[in-house]
Amino acid sequence: MSRATSWDHPATSLYTDHYELTMLQAALHSGAAHRRSVFEAFARRLPDGRRYGVVGGTGRLLEGIADFRFGKAELEFLEQNNVVNQETLDYLANYKFSGDIWGYAEGDAYFPNSPILIVESTFAEACILETFILSVLNHDSAIASAASRMTSAAGTRPCIEMGSRRTQEESATAAARAAAIAGFASTSNLEAGRRYGIKTVGTAAHSFTLLHDTEREAFEAQIATFGPGTSLLVDTYDVEAAVRTAVDLAGDKLGAVRLDSGDLIAQAQWVRQLLDDLGNVNTRIVVTSDLDEFAIAALQSAPVDSYGVGTSLVTGSGAPTASMVYKLVSRTNDDGEFIPVAKAAKNKASVGGRKYALRKLNERGRATQEIVGIGHRPEDDGNDRQLLQHFVKNGEVLPGWTGPEGVIRAKERHAATMAELPAVVNRLQRGEPAIPTIYEEN
Repeated sequence: MSRATSWDHPATSLYTDHYELTMLQAALHSGAAHRRSVFEAFARRLPDGRRYGVVGGTGRLLEGIADFRFGKAELEFLEQNNVVNQETLDYLANYKFSGDIWGYAEGDAYFPNSPILIVESTFAEACILETFILSVLNHDSAIASAASRMTSAAGTRPCIEMGSRRTQEESATAAARAAAIAGFASTSNLEAGRRYGIKTVGTAAHSFTLLHDTEREAFEAQIATFGPGTSLLVDTYDVEAAVRTAVDLAGDKLGAVRLDSGDLIAQAQWVRQLLDDLGNVNTRIVVTSDLDEFAIAALQSAPVDSYGVGTSLVTGSGAPTASMVYKLVSRTNDDGEFIPVAKAAKNKASVGGRKYALRKLNERGRATQEIVGIGHRPEDDGNDRQLLQHFVKNGEVLPGWTGPEGVIRAKERHAATMAELPAVVNRLQRGEPAIPTIYEEN
């Protein structure tokens, strides 16, 4: 598998749990490690009250699997800490994923028990990817799902991702990417811009105004540097005075004013009126301040032009994980024949067998059901949509799923999916999944 990224990136092989490697060691001892196996990532349920989820992180995952190798430093750590024996270290020294990976396209919607990712390889190769796969998919899908609800509530008004200061640095970049997939127009995170070609934006914080002796001096400096089309933060002191100063300095070419505190609905209304009265009918109003999808929906009646979202976005807006699991669903026996396997524990049961997924569409192109075939492909009526895409073939990532190209592709898939789903997905009220998932036996 070739390296999928163009920036320096550490090996991902130790982004895993200790027991993945001890399982590998025991499987090598028993001789079962090289049995052909099928693993599946899925979510048994959606977060409470949610009607759909959005797949996020697939591109990052594929990039990371390219770096899932055990070099000298990783092997020395495992040896010095007696994590595994010499036989296992020898296996890991030559580790390279050589199987196939299928899954839902990034940006697509998923529902309870949707087979979001399918990994086909030996047990040894697929088993040790578990933690890394779930770490990426659970985080990025949680962010993408929250972001989708926010962009749905925002309608045609753009959303700006600005949550980097509210999470860990790598999570911040991943969150910005996931938000872009779900329709956010831009991000404040420069690393996300560098890696994935996402538009970056930003002007000034309150500290910039406080640095200067007067608000007027701060605004003068910003306008002199960036031109009158810049966005000025107007709630450091007195909002009305700041708006009047901004218009006095920039005239009717003032790009935008940003409101970051107070009663945003009432404030936006009278600031809009003030701007219009001063002749600035084209100056936009940007609102920030702990927004989530519910606050964005409430602001639909206000004369707001765009939303900046931080904390709620990068924490999944109350659902910080997608709660996906990764289970062995099929493996070969001693005769080389595939047999389905499943966990039977109460409330954590899984369904055995290799899955194939199809989204049933009605005559208007609206989704009505998720059909999951066990061991076979569900029949397509002619306008239905096969959901599983081929990401990795014989260990090589297929083109188009990673880097900036992958983000663009995922954004397009998300937009098409949202147009395909029933209108109920736009409701923020608690409810059942928008469409049912139905298993179809042979």
